[in-house]
Amino acid sequence: MQNLLGTHATHRAHSAFFVKHVPNPPMQDLNFHQSVNHMVQRAFDVLGLEPGVARAIASTQSVLQISFPVEIGGQVETFTGWRAVHSGHRLPVKGGIRYAPVVDQTEVEALAALMTYKCAIVDVPFGGSKGGLQIDPSRYTRNDLQRITRRFARELAKQGFLSPATNVPAPDMGTGEREMAWMMDTYKHLYPEDINYLGCVTGKPVAHGGIEGRVDATGRGVVCALREFFRHPTDVVAAGLDGCLEGKSVVVQGLGNVGFHTAHLLQVEDHARIIGIIEHDGALLNEAGIDVAAVRAWMNAHKGVAGYPDATWVEQGTHVLSHPCDILIPAAFESVIHAENAESIQAKIVCEAANGPVTFVADQILRRRGITVLPDAFVNAGGVTVSYFEWIRNLAHVRFGRMQRRYEETRGREFAAALEWMTQHPLPAAVRHDLIRGAEELDLVRAGLDDTMRRAWQEIRAMRDRHPTVEDFRTAAYVVAVEKIARSYLDIGVF
Repeated sequence: MQNLLGTHATHRAHSAFFVKHVPNPPMQDLNFHQSVNHMVQRAFDVLGLEPGVARAIASTQSVLQISFPVEIGGQVETFTGWRAVHSGHRLPVKGGIRYAPVVDQTEVEALAALMTYKCAIVDVPFGGSKGGLQIDPSRYTRNDLQRITRRFARELAKQGFLSPATNVPAPDMGTGEREMAWMMDTYKHLYPEDINYLGCVTGKPVAHGGIEGRVDATGRGVVCALREFFRHPTDVVAAGLDGCLEGKSVVVQGLGNVGFHTAHLLQVEDHARIIGIIEHDGALLNEAGIDVAAVRAWMNAHKGVAGYPDATWVEQGTHVLSHPCDILIPAAFESVIHAENAESIQAKIVCEAANGPVTFVADQILRRRGITVLPDAFVNAGGVTVSYFEWIRNLAHVRFGRMQRRYEETRGREFAAALEWMTQHPLPAAVRHDLIRGAEELDLVRAGLDDTMRRAWQEIRAMRDRHPTVEDFRTAAYVVAVEKIARSYLDIGVF
């Protein structure tokens, strides 16, 4: 055990809760961390890993707990935060920082573990990490939050938990571009000699080293995952559906960053029917479809969905989780589908846009009932994928497309001219424009995200089909992740 004894911080090597496999665990819910470990245990069993190897993969590598004082309104308040590193088999480790009054070490460790598996599934060369600060950001002014965030960042950097080379945070619940900019600027002033300082965090404003497409990346990744699922008719039929996303009825739980972009893209680009939106003050229902952008505007003005005129308001919003629909998308909190409500879920597909929205016991119930679950460790990976692109951009010190866009336009113009010469007819203006146009950074980011999600899903399907004992996509995804992590450890001689 290593202790970095200081006024405000402790850092310890930590062996995570490790689950001894129970073939038929009792039908009572587990906490988030226990659920993650039970789920990955199925992959260990499929691969027949030795218990010591499995324990090494499942264990949290280290946890930093920080307590620090900040003067707020003339009074000193003490804040507590954590940064967990689940696995450093790849560096840097990667994962968001959330600000929430209920965040704790157990939650942070579970999220860090998910990040390890998530990065492995989509072939993003990061280890898994996660951070949290126990705070209700709505209680503080912008200036107060800036002071708190900068102090938190300074403590993380001093202990080696904030660096473009070793540990790279990103936004999560309660944080966004603003907080990442404050953290980046704090690191820059602490280490002005680090020319890669922009890469110490991702999810920054574009004007300060961020990348186009990061804000909607997680939601767009969810949509990419669903599109790829619907490209495989046998899986669609097995889920009790047919055709494509067009016209499919969708219920979304949580209209925050992830839920809004997921629902909006499904509605605008795929013509799905958003029939239900669940929020903190109730839910909206309209079988004909709900205008997602209009609901978001209403929420911005009224701080909730109550009173929205073009849908039926349901006071007990969680009851709408059980509303009949084709696709249910939990996009906010963990453990919203649990032992008490899993039997009542009537969706054909549960698409996990949030981290850990289905508990281990609920997952067993949904599997028994034949409901297809698209697992969070894959579906939620759009954010870290585009964060990877941003980190590469920061280390390369050049935006994507800068060196080839005009070259592509020139070649496209020459190709269009050749077509016109061969046909002796001018091309339609729209066709000519598309042929000539060179790729913008946003085009490249979205293409890279789509390719990443499609390839990952194909790998998950292939893994499921290859192992006769693997019947669900979650276990297949974890088998993909564990195989890659174990191979990485073997290659460097850890095992």
